[in-house]
Amino acid sequence: MDRIWLKSYPAGVPAEIDVAQYPSLVALLDEAFEKYRDLPAYVCMGAKLTYGEIDDLSRAFAAWLQGQGLKPGDRVALMMPNVLQYPVAMAAALRAGLIVVNVNPLYTARELAHQLQDSGAKAIVILENFAATLENALAGAVIERIVVTGVGDLMGFPKGIVTNFVVRRIKKMVPAYRLPHAVRFNAAIAAGRKMSFAPPPIGPKDVAVLQYTGGTTGIAKGAMLLHETLVANLLASEAWLQPALKRKPIEGQMTIVCALPLYHVFAFIVCALLGMRTGALNVLIVNPRDLAALIKEISKYKFNFFPAVNTLFNALANHPDFAKLDFSGLVASQGGGMAVQEAVAKKWLAVTGCPIVEGYGLSETSAGVTNNPADSTAFTGTIGVPLPNVEIRIIDDSGDDVPLGSPGEIAIKGPQVMSGYWGRPEETAKSFTADGFFKSGDIGFMDERGYIKLVDRKKDMILVSGFNVYPNEIEDVVARHPRVAECAAVGVPDRSSGEAVMLFVVKRDPELTKEALAAYCASELTGYKRPRYIEFRKDLPKTNVGKILRRELRDEAAKALQQNAPSEASAA
Repeated sequence: MDRIWLKSYPAGVPAEIDVAQYPSLVALLDEAFEKYRDLPAYVCMGAKLTYGEIDDLSRAFAAWLQGQGLKPGDRVALMMPNVLQYPVAMAAALRAGLIVVNVNPLYTARELAHQLQDSGAKAIVILENFAATLENALAGAVIERIVVTGVGDLMGFPKGIVTNFVVRRIKKMVPAYRLPHAVRFNAAIAAGRKMSFAPPPIGPKDVAVLQYTGGTTGIAKGAMLLHETLVANLLASEAWLQPALKRKPIEGQMTIVCALPLYHVFAFIVCALLGMRTGALNVLIVNPRDLAALIKEISKYKFNFFPAVNTLFNALANHPDFAKLDFSGLVASQGGGMAVQEAVAKKWLAVTGCPIVEGYGLSETSAGVTNNPADSTAFTGTIGVPLPNVEIRIIDDSGDDVPLGSPGEIAIKGPQVMSGYWGRPEETAKSFTADGFFKSGDIGFMDERGYIKLVDRKKDMILVSGFNVYPNEIEDVVARHPRVAECAAVGVPDRSSGEAVMLFVVKRDPELTKEALAAYCASELTGYKRPRYIEFRKDLPKTNVGKILRRELRDEAAKALQQNAPSEASAA
């Protein structure tokens, strides 16, 4: 498409960035540790680590990992929420030439066992709260070293001791486990301080991270993110952020609210790595679902950068205490992970005065590959334009380009894209076009400015009597209803139309009825798009990042229809 999007670039943002200026992600991090040595890098529950302390701690832990016989290319699983140990362990593994395997700490033993076996991880660093899961997942794994840590282990004395006591004894959040050969995190650090660290040669084509997909299209697969892949994404993200910083300069150090889990590719890039690249302070939120605690924690800081998903933006914007915070320092609110709904964006802007800038990316593209201009003053309803170094085509099922304005599959090419799926060459081959574009599985269209509108996931599309129905459109309409807090639309089997739309709703107002909501949908949606079934729920199933699990709802709905059809709402 001749990169028509370049004409929509903000002033000063380059079309191409030299990713070869750093031979590896480690070289970039080493520069940050030296440049920002005395600045605080991460804070968790009031306890801080400076860039210099992360440098020293990660160097010691890297030496210990080497001392255990781990060699460059070996995989190390990190299974922790947002605690201070995560950036230390992540930096240590990378510095030792190891491959980081990010693991969701809320995985079941079955899910964990698959990821450990699939990646062939030889070591794991795990928060003790989840050690019992690991105990039940070790059969068939090749784990040789287990490092267990407590929430307070890097919080210093006496805060760390008190925190661990409360977590273990008062809140009883650490189930009993038996891992007799496990080593405590702080003991490994102490031992590593007495060892010499030998930095191995690390090149741009070496794998840095295995970022596992959520498994929503089948078995979870590990996307291989190279050192140059992550460097490319970081440098592009940094360049893209500059217009926002010029429009509203930050006084002193940038502060990032890190409420998204660091093991997820979104936060891994825009919080952990971009934060260290820019010398920012990351405010780590251990449990973002505890909104009251989250708001209390961030009220202590004049925060500047707030990455989040739609559900978190929505929950916070509608919390009465959130509106009382000081938003004078907020420069950018970055949306990603799922579609941002217009009603949520409007509410967030009204509360904070800062528009949500929506972007788009996947695990396979090391997070963002498109974004709206960072200095946008309003919500556009699109996922923006391709970032520097990124090419995007909109293709049909044959791999041919579709006309501008027509929907098709979003195909992506550039250094931000993975090199393939770990150990799955056939899956890798199926995921790329002949000319090297990654097929995202997402449906969208590009306008004449180069802006891309995300229509939906290919797999989530509902086919009603031959008409394509996209859940995002329905959800966006329903979310505007003042009595609706959250919603999700899925397709369910239907004898007459093939599929029908089923809507799940969390009410904001208990007086809302199915009939009233059906009437509203009838006024906003054409016949085949209207929900045939409406079901009210107290909450909706979500991933740890806050993305609504449509597949789970779809499976439940299909099963319920077979057994006992849910209440049908007339939408005629």
